[in-house]
Amino acid sequence: MVTWKMKCSTCCFLAYRSDQNETRKLNCSERMMWKYSPVSNPALRIYPVNLGDEGNYSCEIVNDAGNFIFFSSLTVIVPPTVTLTCDKSKVAACQASAGKPAADISWIPASNHSTKDEVHHPNGTVTRVSYIGWVNSTLPSVTCLVTHPATNQTLSLDLSYTSPRLPYLLIGGSASVAVVGGVTLCLIFRCK
Repeated sequence: MVTWKMKCSTCCFLAYRSDQNETRKLNCSERMMWKYSPVSNPALRIYPVNLGDEGNYSCEIVNDAGNFIFFSSLTVIVPPTVTLTCDKSKVAACQASAGKPAADISWIPASNHSTKDEVHHPNGTVTRVSYIGWVNSTLPSVTCLVTHPATNQTLSLDLSYTSPRLPYLLIGGSASVAVVGGVTLCLIFRCK
């Protein structure tokens, strides 16, 4: 027998009993299923993963050799949406919206005159905003660096324009872990 459970009283329970070739699924969404056949490989598949799937899971296997329990913890990483804007008073705002965990924001050239705001959302994501002014500056541009486990982004703003909402230019970006925007991620657990 193989059983997958999420650690809460009303959460998903997925089981297979080989002597009766029977599977049971209780309180599981359609996104939670066996990756393969539970007979050959009892891996749990959650697709797409969402923030509500975060938590502790256990896999219990009972066979002739005994009872075996394996524990796994799922942490969902959400890449932030990044924007860089400025206003008429020559203040640039770099915003990393709804990321989990919160993104880090820094500026090039480095400045000790930047201010930061942070908003924690009920779903566990965080929005951070960093502001920097350039009044009386001779710099041609300012660059915002956003660092996050799911993505690193570099945005630049040409300071020679005076429009209240300047467009930003994406100079580079790369994924550093396997996540997909919008919290779509296929997660596979295996218990042996």
